[in-house]
Amino acid sequence: MKYIKEIAEFKAEQKSAVTLGKFDGVHRGHRKLIRRVLEAAGERQLTPTVFTFDVPPQAALGAARFQTLMTNQERRDFLEQLGIQTLVEGHFSELKDMEAEAFVKEILVDRLKAVHFVVGPDFHFGKNRKGSPEFLKQLGETLGFTVEILSKEMDGERVIGSSYIREELRQGRIEKANQLLGYTYFITGQVVHGRHQGSGFGFPTINLIPSPEKLLPPRGVYASRTKIAGKVYQGVSNLGVKPTVRGTFEGLETYLFRCDEDLYGQEARVELLAFLRPEEKFPSVEALKQQLRKDVKAAERIF
Repeated sequence: MKYIKEIAEFKAEQKSAVTLGKFDGVHRGHRKLIRRVLEAAGERQLTPTVFTFDVPPQAALGAARFQTLMTNQERRDFLEQLGIQTLVEGHFSELKDMEAEAFVKEILVDRLKAVHFVVGPDFHFGKNRKGSPEFLKQLGETLGFTVEILSKEMDGERVIGSSYIREELRQGRIEKANQLLGYTYFITGQVVHGRHQGSGFGFPTINLIPSPEKLLPPRGVYASRTKIAGKVYQGVSNLGVKPTVRGTFEGLETYLFRCDEDLYGQEARVELLAFLRPEEKFPSVEALKQQLRKDVKAAERIF
């Protein structure tokens, strides 16, 4: 996949089919747009392209500690796996004051050679969000491109969107969040050294430190599935600070079933399948060990 950050210095070599948006989480609604872009690109021999921003508009406009369902790197990897060939992460600070018509002409048509667009019904762009799907269609009549406006993906009477999913995730409803995402919510990172206390009582673990930009569910214990170097492990993950052993490590600690490999330094993707219990402080390490055995059995029932 071709990854572009400096759009002013880029010139596409081939005509493209483009979808635009924030794409936070690349959820079911986003993938509806992406599937259609891929189809249209195949039908017309175009380059399937996604245009998004390097930072969420909410964060750029001053929202305190705005966190996303996916980090930028996770989003890049995910879109590449879906088949997107060009990803543009424009600088929101440079584009937010650009007039809608100028943005279409100078960036999308001149730079990306866009001849087909796929957007949602509430898509807005340009200075003061004056650009709309209908405005884009009108420009297409004079600039020679076509526009498809797709309906929203729904969950009952509610639109599937990033805000809805963030709401479910913050409430700890991980199974519902996964349903809305259309895949299992995950946290990625490099396996780092912890305090090695898990190994001392029979539960060797791997540790990840989530990115500060990543929106996390509530602290607690989850049934999880971990992918490292092409291998998949079932397990139990604790998101939090390990209060029983007075840990200072704040992150994701995962016990991998039937794994005795040295995984330090490797990139891991930990998927959270189901919430098992809140994080809690136990009166002793022995009580913690007994609970961990129960957690393993609960996770195995889920698997």
